[in-house]
Amino acid sequence: MNPKPNIINLPVYKPGKPIDEVKKELGLSEVIKLASNENPYGPSPSAKAAIIADLDNLFLYPDGAAADLTSALASHLGVENDNIIFGCGSDEIIALITRAFFLPGDETIMADQTFSVYKSNADIEGAVSIEVPLANGTHDLDAMLAAVTERTKVIWICNPNNPTGTIVPEEALVTFLNAVPANVMVVLDEAYSEYVTDLSYSDGIELLAKYPNLVVLRTFSKIYGLAALRIGYGVASPQIIKLINQVREPFNTSRLAQAGALAALADQDYVQECRRLNSAGIIQLQGEFKRLSLDFFPAHGNFIMVDVRKPATEVFDALLRQGIIVRAGHRLYPTYIRVTVGSTEQNKAFIAALERVLKDQKVQV
Repeated sequence: MNPKPNIINLPVYKPGKPIDEVKKELGLSEVIKLASNENPYGPSPSAKAAIIADLDNLFLYPDGAAADLTSALASHLGVENDNIIFGCGSDEIIALITRAFFLPGDETIMADQTFSVYKSNADIEGAVSIEVPLANGTHDLDAMLAAVTERTKVIWICNPNNPTGTIVPEEALVTFLNAVPANVMVVLDEAYSEYVTDLSYSDGIELLAKYPNLVVLRTFSKIYGLAALRIGYGVASPQIIKLINQVREPFNTSRLAQAGALAALADQDYVQECRRLNSAGIIQLQGEFKRLSLDFFPAHGNFIMVDVRKPATEVFDALLRQGIIVRAGHRLYPTYIRVTVGSTEQNKAFIAALERVLKDQKVQV
């Protein structure tokens, strides 16, 4: 069998190591996972209740149009129903965009250290990825604009950026959008937007009316704590949503995901409490990194990227043996690890383990 030539050497996405796998592999009874930017407090109790209540309907197909959830989300965001599309996580929306718009040889622009799914899906469709270096861990919008050619179809901006956690301020983003050709789509990935407290941060939804070439991605996997149910969404002009819908599978989100997301969306008090706890966790971790004289990028999501001044994969392995799972292997930042902001106790356990590792590894700090 002959596959597409462009996928033969495509790397397989590697998620954070699962807790059970680490327990079995290393014989550990307790493991803390701070690798995948999950909400350590889980979903809203009302979301759990809604999921349980829908268990008796597992024999029924889900609503392919997610009508109830679409109406509730449209009201919450201040948009129309036909501005919204749901996916199996926002990463499915990324895949659907590439499926709908890329032809072999088309060009797409992204940062050189950002969410890897942009490039992998472009590769699958035979598009050419132009990777623009970050500037101090932040999207270099001027350089990205300079990279636009007549073959450019889509520009990806992850805001906050994964893995660095940095943001593009609203003023810079608006200046950029004003300069991007109208026939080039800009995908603004705001998976972590609900965590951001910086007043310079833009709300991509508010920009949609002015920029018909803009697509905003968000998810219920992060602050809403529904990562296991895989449900995210895109917001854009009805014309773009229609085109993406034409390549969407008919039942791409489950009944339980829709029920959980609908209840989670209604519990904004819980969202705000998770936001408050995350902000406190960032302060806690940043304070410890400063005490240890470790450099880190400004954190605007629910994770921090910190320079451990040692090959990150070695520190990752050493932390793993102590039951702490983080993320390493960022090709342009070989001495940095990315750590999810956990609960107060999880953060304390991580810092204690990191101190032991830095001492044992004799890292110069």
